[in-house]
Amino acid sequence: MDNAPRLEAVTPENVTTACRIKVAPEQEAFVAPVADSLAEAYASYATAWPRLVYAGDEPVAFVMGGFDPEAEIEFFRCGIWRLNVDARHQRAGYGRFAVEAVLAEARRRGSNRATVMWKPGANGPEDFYRRMGFELTGEEFAGQTIGAIALD
Repeated sequence: MDNAPRLEAVTPENVTTACRIKVAPEQEAFVAPVADSLAEAYASYATAWPRLVYAGDEPVAFVMGGFDPEAEIEFFRCGIWRLNVDARHQRAGYGRFAVEAVLAEARRRGSNRATVMWKPGANGPEDFYRRMGFELTGEEFAGQTIGAIALD
């Protein structure tokens, strides 16, 4: 069986399995559950881009990009809205794969910058996003730090 990660759309056939993706308990305060994200994606169907990362036949992560070039607030125009890597599959490169997939989609859509927001804290994702190349913008929104990456 090939365990190379691959990206797939969330469908009626895999939505229940998607909702079983759970981050580590100490990370739960930093990211909404997948079910909440899918509800948001449904409500924001024109701009949300929810995807599952598979390793073989198993979903190991969920990522949701957001693409709204007309958004009033600049950092909502293109970026990562959610990233949930199942606790059993962390540190295996699936988070990196998911982020790179959103950035590739952003480039495909003609974006030259992408953003991400995170809650600050000891078990939060800041170090991960900084290693991915996101830089602090100095902005905050609703208690979250904003990072940005150039896509040129």
